Amino acid sequence: MVSSIVFHYIKYMVFKDKIREVLITEIKFLVFKPVRPDFINLGNYYLAFGVLTAWLAGVGRYWDNPRAELWQYFGLGSLAYILILALILWLLIKPLRPENWSYKGVLTFVGMTSPPAILYAIPVERFFSLSTASTMNIWFLAIVAIWRVALYFRYLKYSAKLSGVTIVIALLLPLVLIIASLTFLNLEHVIFRIMAGLREDEKTANDAAYYILVAITFFSTYVAPFLLLGYLGVIIKKWKDAKDKVVK
Repeated sequence: MVSSIVFHYIKYMVFKDKIREVLITEIKFLVFKPVRPDFINLGNYYLAFGVLTAWLAGVGRYWDNPRAELWQYFGLGSLAYILILALILWLLIKPLRPENWSYKGVLTFVGMTSPPAILYAIPVERFFSLSTASTMNIWFLAIVAIWRVALYFRYLKYSAKLSGVTIVIALLLPLVLIIASLTFLNLEHVIFRIMAGLREDEKTANDAAYYILVAITFFSTYVAPFLLLGYLGVIIKKWKDAKDKVVK
């Protein structure tokens, strides 16, 4: 009996220390401090933390949105999003020959960028006018987007060891594709109605943020062909360099 209690106490303390290390690493990661996560011993903990925070951010994003579907209220969209986003990044960047590049690693990284999205859960429209809440949501969108892009840049530079033109392509091409995809999917049921003109009773505090998204999408359509050409050029160069090393 005593030995069982001691065993469970030790197990609890070990678990507590692991969670503490994960949280400390996550905070350092989010404020751009150098970190070396122990993926060998704590890889599953980091992954679980990322999935959990992504789910909570998804629930918080839609809990007071009258246009959301049931699956969005349950945060299933955010879970699907990080799985699909990680798969896209893994497949898209892999031909550029990055180091330390695995699907699990990319998924863990994407999950660890989820906490800033909790800003979306703040129900500003309940405390401010529609115009003020709309402006605040634009700022939330900008903060979260810039924050995540900056984290992604550091990941490409320090973990994947990319540089020069390669890191520019790896940074911008997925963003262009993601923005276009989100607009096409029309996740807030509002994108195309914005283009046609919303009626007054259809407006919400999120609509202004989607005006920005539409504008960025139009810009992305012009940039995408150049990024794709650059992407193919980098792949060909990497392939030739690898072939030359084998010959030598």
